[in-house]
Amino acid sequence: FCRKNSKKAQSTTATRILLTHFSHFLFTQVFGLSSVAQVVLGKGNNGHYLSINLAFGIGVTLGIYAAGAVSGAHLNAAITITQCVLGNISWTTLVAYIIGQFLGSFMAAATVFALYYDAIYNYTNGSLTVTGPTATAMIFSTFPAPSVSLQGAFFTEFTATVMLILGALVIHDENNNAASKGARPVLTGMLVLGIGLGMGLNTGYAINPSRDLPPRIFMAMAGWGMEVFTADHSWWWVPVAAPVLGCLAGVFLYKLCIDFHNHPGHEAEHEKEQAGMETS
Repeated sequence: FCRKNSKKAQSTTATRILLTHFSHFLFTQVFGLSSVAQVVLGKGNNGHYLSINLAFGIGVTLGIYAAGAVSGAHLNAAITITQCVLGNISWTTLVAYIIGQFLGSFMAAATVFALYYDAIYNYTNGSLTVTGPTATAMIFSTFPAPSVSLQGAFFTEFTATVMLILGALVIHDENNNAASKGARPVLTGMLVLGIGLGMGLNTGYAINPSRDLPPRIFMAMAGWGMEVFTADHSWWWVPVAAPVLGCLAGVFLYKLCIDFHNHPGHEAEHEKEQAGMETS
């Protein structure tokens, strides 16, 4: 009976997490994708690159505020996978997180497509293309700049995700100089904004498999075809693999350069000694 209750509780928790991630990733992703749509379809008259970065930063901030209490606001599959590898979450939770993220991202792409349906067809004359003067695939997923090699693009995504996880760890590490809980979502949104402003030229900074792959699947189904996977030397796998590897490398760097040098126990003892001496 206890085992049945335990399994039922785990199932309920996983479902709750899945639904939460679905709703909040949908909420977060709509901000970012719709800002790209407005810039592309408005031909620069309704926003610029800065507005895209701001929208993604705002979306991440609000998503973390909304989902933080339920699941810790796992909005990035690369970070979720890294947490599972480190043993911080179970495989069951990992699956629930990623399914929720992917469903939310897919539905966000469908929502933005419906929102800008008329504008997309007016802009493209009814021809949905990945490349060319009226290409619209970049609204939903990332693609490398024409001047960037596949290796350079991979390194860009890898490095940008290293910076993402390093920044996230600095903001959240209780053993270090962590930010207050209320300020963390804002600082994480600013972190994403900073990465976009400094590292977005080469690839559009996907830095998250669940931000890039589900909209690409949606596009393949909605009329853009399989070119969304074959374009730019089959670029699609880079925003999936590079962020995961970047997260793992970033955690290693943080452990090596910062975490291993933190001694909260000794510091607490030293503070107690200091307090005792001052009292005396």
